[in-house]
Amino acid sequence: MIFDTTTLCRPAVTCLRFALPITLAFVNVHPTIAEKPLVIAHRGASADAPENTLPAFELAFEQQADGVEGDFYLTIDGQIVCHHDKDTERTGGKKLVVKDCTLDQLRGLEYGQWKAPEFHGTVIPTFQQVYQSVPEGKRFVIELKVGPEIVAPLKAELDRLHHGQIDLLIIAFQEDTVAKCKELLPQIPVHWLTSFRQGDDGVVRPTAAQIAQTVRETSADGVGMQGKRDVIDDAFIAELRRGGCDDFHVWTIDDPADAQYFARLGASGVTTNVPAVVGPAVR
Repeated sequence: MIFDTTTLCRPAVTCLRFALPITLAFVNVHPTIAEKPLVIAHRGASADAPENTLPAFELAFEQQADGVEGDFYLTIDGQIVCHHDKDTERTGGKKLVVKDCTLDQLRGLEYGQWKAPEFHGTVIPTFQQVYQSVPEGKRFVIELKVGPEIVAPLKAELDRLHHGQIDLLIIAFQEDTVAKCKELLPQIPVHWLTSFRQGDDGVVRPTAAQIAQTVRETSADGVGMQGKRDVIDDAFIAELRRGGCDDFHVWTIDDPADAQYFARLGASGVTTNVPAVVGPAVR
């Protein structure tokens, strides 16, 4: 069985929520802090299907996810592909450095067998294929795994594909990538991503004030944070907001109690490997 949808397409349907001229196609609707967080499937329904593949994204929506998150690299021949690791060894069985390969080279490997036999034949998807797998009205979270060189090709893809029928959020750890996204794609919301580390002095960094400063300096619209309950509490969120950072999401949350905790704090999104489990906890 080959899970490939190179010819995947859908008829053009105008959504009333986005009944605006094409020149304003990048309008996105944000949850406010008073609303329930969106449940975002991390690399698709990655607990049950091979991560960052079309079967995982399709299964996520079957499990009632509000959106999906995928990781993207730029290949040596200028294609944007969906893959998490820098190389293909873990999921493709052979070590190829993604950014140094052509799409055809990456398509020569198989990306489903490692998860379960029924996924044998799964290929690495392109950005276009993942985009076209997202149902109308759902969210597509685009994590950029490389530097700002990917942003112009991404803009070209979105100029060609995006007419407002799905909701977009771009995320990245690299500050220069975030800044470039806001320069070239100012209408699309972008979150800077951060994890947390405890220093020898016992202080966990970045602090809320440092996060807010980075968000301001990169012109980001918010932050995506590692979901650590021992770090993120009411005081932490209050400090974020005093610094001008009002929108945040958390990752990767697989415990329903944790999801409820971050929902109470006002997270706009909760990223999870198990949307079927976490979804009911926050709806």
